[in-house]
Amino acid sequence: MVKGISRRVVVVDSPDQRFFEQAIFIVRNDAAGEGVTARDLVEEARRVARNYAVGDHGRFSRAWRELSPAVYTMMGAAGIGLVWLTVALV
Repeated sequence: MVKGISRRVVVVDSPDQRFFEQAIFIVRNDAAGEGVTARDLVEEARRVARNYAVGDHGRFSRAWRELSPAVYTMMGAAGIGLVWLTVALV
């Protein structure tokens, strides 16, 4: 047990509790002195947790994740076909 140290934390509940129940953020000591409200801390913690869960890679990678497996199969078959065609013609 650590004595003489107190830390402020923000606890954010997970919207999907299959794997995680909560995310715990330890607040920097100098954050309170900069005029940051408790609501600001909670909103920032939620934003960080949401972006971390999503991956925050932008719209392009999200579009790749949403493609069906059939599209990936067709893309793979087309790639193999191009390789075969290149080898057969050379």
